Amino acid sequence: MMADGHHDFERVELLSGATLPRARLAFATCGTLNARRDNAILFPTWFSSTHHKNAWLIGPGKALDPSRHFIVCVDLLGNGLSSSPSNTAAPFDGPRFPAVHILDNVRLQRRLLAERFGIDLLQLVVGRSMGAQTAFQWAASFPSQVGRMFALCGSARTTPHNYAFIDSIKAALQADCRWNGGNYDSSPLAGLRAVGRAYAAWAMSPEYYRSGLHLREADTLDAYLERRWADNFIHSDANDLLAMMRTWQTADIGADPQFGGDWQRALAAIACPAIVMPSRTDQYFPPEDSAQAVAGMPRAELRILDSIWGHRAGSPGSDPADIAAVEAAIAELVDSPPTR
Repeated sequence: MMADGHHDFERVELLSGATLPRARLAFATCGTLNARRDNAILFPTWFSSTHHKNAWLIGPGKALDPSRHFIVCVDLLGNGLSSSPSNTAAPFDGPRFPAVHILDNVRLQRRLLAERFGIDLLQLVVGRSMGAQTAFQWAASFPSQVGRMFALCGSARTTPHNYAFIDSIKAALQADCRWNGGNYDSSPLAGLRAVGRAYAAWAMSPEYYRSGLHLREADTLDAYLERRWADNFIHSDANDLLAMMRTWQTADIGADPQFGGDWQRALAAIACPAIVMPSRTDQYFPPEDSAQAVAGMPRAELRILDSIWGHRAGSPGSDPADIAAVEAAIAELVDSPPTR
């Protein structure tokens, strides 16, 4: 059972130089924080997702077991629950919401843990996709507070190819005639549906379609695209999605001022044991990019998930064998000694 909550902050200075007069992080917790406050695990959300979707790895007997761990699932800025264009007051509402970096999320998450729970040490930071980018940033920027790190289908920085993909779905969304520079009177549904259609080709791998797995959900390819992907984002606020796309595009652990833009220096700062698990067929975060990152991390292992599920490998509703491999890796990491 998840216990939902939120934590508010005053005058939040962002990496961009902008200042939000007020900001909020939404979160949910599972389990009990022990007296030493050293059994906490942080599990950030990913693009367009909320903490409710993190439940697939949490439960009795699972890798993230509430009987052993105090698990904090925190919502990224821009996801509609934490501070976002859709829920922020003027003058930072809608398209006027400032650019947010992954580091801004990490800094607020660190404050949340300290101010709300008195936590200054994390047993593990675990994340998928943009949540994995958040885990990388945590381990680089605050290495003395992270005991272990697990990154599933994510990266330490967004590559030019990944940036170009995000730019294409931004363009698709903004091409809707209702867009109006982000000052829309009604949701730009055509643009949101275009984003979903684009995701169908990128989130799943060519092998996934070649094997016919999509036909488990529908009788034809067109029916699958319509049923599974066309409406995937229609319940999201368009400005919220764009805010998160900007965060995704600018992700780079080297952007922390202490590293001076030096990505390799940031990787070298990650002192904790880490497992970096890309999907063999992920078109957003391919294994070659993960291998580059792991080569610069002192105690990291590259463990490629041999899956045809593309970026969705190991995620909720994917191949049970992939999910089992993810759980096994997390369990192994949690039981390993941390670096101190």
